[in-house]
Amino acid sequence: METAAAERTLAQVDERVAHNYHPLPVVIGSAEGAWLVDTTGRRYLDMLGAYSAMNFGHGHPTVVQAARDQLERMTLVSRAFHHDLLGQFAEELTDLVGKDMLLPMNTGAEAVETALKVARKWGYEVKGVPAGRAQVIVAHGNFHGRTTTIVSFSDDPDARAGFGPFTPGFVAVPYGDATAVAEAITPDTVAVLLEPVQGEAGVVIPPEGYLQQVRETCSRHDVLFIADEVQSGLGRTGRTLACQHAGVEPDLYVLGKALGGGILPVSAVVGDRSVLSVLRPGQHGSTFGGNPLACAVGLAVVGILRDGTYQRRAEELGAVLADRLASLVGRGVLERRVIGLWAGIDIDPALASGREVCERLMARGVLAKDTHGSTIRFSPPLTIDEQDLHWAVDQLDAVLDDLRAGR
Repeated sequence: METAAAERTLAQVDERVAHNYHPLPVVIGSAEGAWLVDTTGRRYLDMLGAYSAMNFGHGHPTVVQAARDQLERMTLVSRAFHHDLLGQFAEELTDLVGKDMLLPMNTGAEAVETALKVARKWGYEVKGVPAGRAQVIVAHGNFHGRTTTIVSFSDDPDARAGFGPFTPGFVAVPYGDATAVAEAITPDTVAVLLEPVQGEAGVVIPPEGYLQQVRETCSRHDVLFIADEVQSGLGRTGRTLACQHAGVEPDLYVLGKALGGGILPVSAVVGDRSVLSVLRPGQHGSTFGGNPLACAVGLAVVGILRDGTYQRRAEELGAVLADRLASLVGRGVLERRVIGLWAGIDIDPALASGREVCERLMARGVLAKDTHGSTIRFSPPLTIDEQDLHWAVDQLDAVLDDLRAGR
């Protein structure tokens, strides 16, 4: 495609697609591994990985083959009937994360909504909270999606402003403050919903002992601990689940993004039988949740993760990334936070915004994304070559040099 055609595509999107995103002005035509190719033939290193949906790279052969085989056989029957992959998918995913049951859904936000419904139902039927009074404790700086319920407890003005009236029943406390969680608990508290690492906030890693203390508090007060691992789970942080860094086991995990292998949306709430068994027919559902194609892809993802190769790779390359980014602190970077192959990089706002840095990186062949003004995130596919990872940091270093020099 010529440059003129790419420009026409950008104009069509601007005219015909609601402006709910502010994408970089690049039109991707193909992708393989950790590399993207735009419609003019220029290559870019993918340092975003579709917000961790592409943990295993673009076009991973195992996942693609699983999808192809299933496409030729059957794609959807709805949950009105059984199909031959849902049971196997449920067994293998629950075994991978050490839980009893799952509830299959599609998107991450849908799975979070599901977990909230389950927690309330459990609170009324098992804990004995009076009807209509269930409360869920959440954290400031959270990102769990953008549904009406979820933005009700967001403190991001862009996600929240203009979408009220808001859903009641949520209490927000500072992230990383376990004492604040304990102090917020009342007899009506049914759950604490947290990201073990806050992704959209800029890869914010909680202090040592935080998740353990939250787990202990929840157990002591008969409150469910729900871990939203949509971005942090399935290998991204160097473990299958980010909670494993703290040796913590929540009552419910919310999984998504990478569970679909970059092929289609696949999500699930995975948890203890004593919690998920509160649901009965007709109380929650999804036409596409747990469909045959999703299960085939999900099974391929579970198989990829089973031997720990990708988790070890994320840990090893993450150490490389952390060392390289440390050398930029004080040279245009105020702080860097790294866990596994996932980094939040705070750019000095006196130097540039995160958006400007990402635009300059794009001009150098690296695609990343900003968040909250001056922070950029790196979350490349776990398949990235080490030399390509070094090259990406070299480009960031060069961008910062240019900015400091006023170029």
